[in-house]
Amino acid sequence: MWLVLCCFSRELSLQKLNKRLVVQFKTFAEFYPYYLAEHANPKCRAMHYIGSSLVLAVLAYVLITQQWWGLVLVPVIGYGFAWLGHFVFEHNKPATFKYPAYSLLGDWVMYGQFLQRLVGLKRQSS
Repeated sequence: MWLVLCCFSRELSLQKLNKRLVVQFKTFAEFYPYYLAEHANPKCRAMHYIGSSLVLAVLAYVLITQQWWGLVLVPVIGYGFAWLGHFVFEHNKPATFKYPAYSLLGDWVMYGQFLQRLVGLKRQSS
């Protein structure tokens, strides 16, 4: 009986470990489809776009006014809006917690694609 309990306990521990394993992406091209899947909710994406836009506005303000303390706001605004989108709308943990560098790059690529779609829509309507 003890052997059965020991093996069962070990199997449960392995299952928990497997759930915690993080997929290792070798390239950003491999990572990006995963990143987009983690941002399937349009409201979550909108929160990312708002945060990224505000980050650019703060950076412009800091450069123009040379109020360097404003740089402190950049990660607070950028991550704050993104994480709020994940917790409120997407109901998942931000990819930043597992893949910080790829996630930062993914956010700006996704933002760039959003802006390209906006420009494309404006061209089609005129």
